[in-house]
This record gives sequence, C-alpha cells and structure tokens, in this order.
Amino acid sequence: MSVDAHEFDGYKYINLETYKKNGQPISTPVWFVIENNLIFIVTRSSTGKVKRLKNNPNVRIMPCGFRGEPKGKRVGGIAKFINSNESARIVNLRNKKYGITAKLVSLFTLRKGEFIVISIQIT
Repeated sequence: MSVDAHEFDGYKYINLETYKKNGQPISTPVWFVIENNLIFIVTRSSTGKVKRLKNNPNVRIMPCGFRGEPKGKRVGGIAKFINSNESARIVNLRNKKYGITAKLVSLFTLRKGEFIVISIQIT
C-alpha cells in the first residue's frame, strides 16, 4: 500500500525521524510543504538533522503537533538535499504556508547557516 504525500495535507507539522550513526532515532517536529507528491523541509545547514541525513538518508515521518505529539501513522521515506536552483521556490512555498511566523523564525536562525531544502519521497 503506497502512501500519497497529500495524506499530510491539513497538518502544520510532521515529526521527522532521522538516525545517528549508531542507529538511534532522533525525532524533530518540523514545518513542511508538499509539491509533486514530495514533502519538502526547509532547515539550516548546521542543524543536527542535516548532519544525520548526510550519513543516512532513510527517514520516517508522521503528522504531529507543535511538540511532536503524534496525529497520524508513521511512514518511511528517503531524503535528498535539493539543489539551490529549486531551493528558493520551496522557501517561498514555506513562507506562503506559514506566513510571517516563517519569516521571523528565519531571522532567529541566521546563525545556524544557510537554508537547506530537503525532499522526502515516501516509500
């Protein structure tokens, strides 16, 4: 049974589960947008999730609340880093979805590096 990314429509957060080198899962609630049946996350280059994804692109995601409380079923996926040509479009989609809050958060996270856009293909 395949899962369509649009099953996440209507949710504000997903819980992104990435893995340390020793296999220990780390879950992080994140904002996301959907385009072409892919889920996109915008983060900063020096965050832990970026480091973990460079070592292991396998992820699990599920809809969640602000603090990560589950609101649906967890599904597997493969994460890829998106090239900078596409990044601006995805950042704009994120800003449109989350409004002024996204722009404020961007200001507060400047020290964490450049924007990185991650796509997730649900498996």
